[in-house]
Amino acid sequence: MISFLDLVGASAGMAEQQYKMASNWDDLSARATSAVVMVVVGIFGVVAGGIWFQMLVVLASAVMIWELWSMIAPQRTTAAALLSALASTVMSAQLVDAGTSFALLFLIVPVIGALLLKKMRYTFLLYGLVIMVAGYALIHFRNEFGALWIVWMLLVVIASDVLGYFAGRSFGGPKFWPAISPKKTWSGTVAGWIGAGVIGLIFAIFTDAGLILVPLSMLLSFAGQMGDIAESAIKRRTGIKDSSTLIPGHGGFLDRFDALLGVALVMFIAASVFDLSGVAF
Repeated sequence: MISFLDLVGASAGMAEQQYKMASNWDDLSARATSAVVMVVVGIFGVVAGGIWFQMLVVLASAVMIWELWSMIAPQRTTAAALLSALASTVMSAQLVDAGTSFALLFLIVPVIGALLLKKMRYTFLLYGLVIMVAGYALIHFRNEFGALWIVWMLLVVIASDVLGYFAGRSFGGPKFWPAISPKKTWSGTVAGWIGAGVIGLIFAIFTDAGLILVPLSMLLSFAGQMGDIAESAIKRRTGIKDSSTLIPGHGGFLDRFDALLGVALVMFIAASVFDLSGVAF
C-alpha cells in the first residue's frame, strides 16, 4: 500500500528530475548561443582579413595567456592581466613587420611568466610559447594563403572533433591516454583522422592543392588532438575543470581553441621546413 510519505517522496523526486532537465536545457541554450556568436565573429574575422583578423587573433592569444597563468597561479590576478597586455603588445607588433629577429620577441611573455611563477614554470614557458607562435601562424597563413586556407584548417579541427566525439561514444573501446584524458578512445581518435582526411580530399578535389592535402589533414588532426590533450594535462595537474568562464556553456578560450593551437603550430613548422607553396587554394 502506498503511503502519503511515498507520494511526497515520489513528487519530490519528479520535481528534482524536472529541475535537472531544465538545468540541462538552460546549459544547452547557453552553449548554442555562445557557439552561434563564436561562429559569426569567426567568419567575419576570417573573411575580412587584414587588421580585423589580426585583432581577433591578438585578443584570443592575450586571453589564452591570461587563462594559462590563472590556471597555474589563480591568486595572482594582477600578473595575469599584465602578461595578457604584454602578449597583446607583442602580437600587435606584427603590424610593423620586424623581420626574422621579431621571432625572439615571442619569448618575452613565456620567459617573464616562467620567472615569476613558483610552480609549473616550464609548463607556462612551453605552452605560452605555443600560444604566441600559433597566433602568429594564423595571421601569417591568412595574409599569405588567404581565407580559404584558414577555413580548411578550421574544418579539419571541427571534423576531427565531431567525428571523434560520436565514434568514441558509439564504439567506445580502449582509451587513448586514460591518465590524462579518460574520455578519449582509440576509436574516436582514428575516426577524427578519417574525418580530417575526408575534408582534405574534398579540398583536394575542388582546389589545385593536390592529394597531399589528405595525409596533411590527417596529420593536423593528430596535432589538434595533441593540443587538446596538452591542455587537459594542465587542467588535470591544476585541478581545474575549465580554463575560465568567459564563454557561457563552453568554458574558456583555451577550452575551445586548444586543438587549433596544435594545428596552427604543426602547420607552421611544416610550412617552415618544407616547401608547401604548391599546397594553395
